[in-house]
Amino acid sequence: MFGRYGTDQLSLFLLAVYVILAVISRFSYYLYFLSWVALIPLVLAVLRMFSRNLERRRAENAKFLSLASPFVRWFKLRRTIHKDKDHCYFKCPNCGQYLRVPRGKGKITVTCRNCGVSFEEKS
Repeated sequence: MFGRYGTDQLSLFLLAVYVILAVISRFSYYLYFLSWVALIPLVLAVLRMFSRNLERRRAENAKFLSLASPFVRWFKLRRTIHKDKDHCYFKCPNCGQYLRVPRGKGKITVTCRNCGVSFEEKS
């Protein structure tokens, strides 16, 4: 279907919300109305995919990505910290930049690459 918008991150997010709500409504007797509520994100995702207004869909996706990026960045940082057993991560007290230092070096002086502030930490 030439000229249609197709899928993007917002459409995939709406489809994931639909699946989650449908599964919850399926396994919960008292939340049966969620199956009807789950249709809202499904319909929105399908309408977005078949839309011909490309500029508006791109703007909606850009807005969604700007709102979701802090959460994505936070989860990626947590995953990196959890997997990396050779380094300690510290947050700069001045600018909030995360700094990585080798683990097991004792008390060291860390200089932030972003703002230049030095502080002592135990690794």
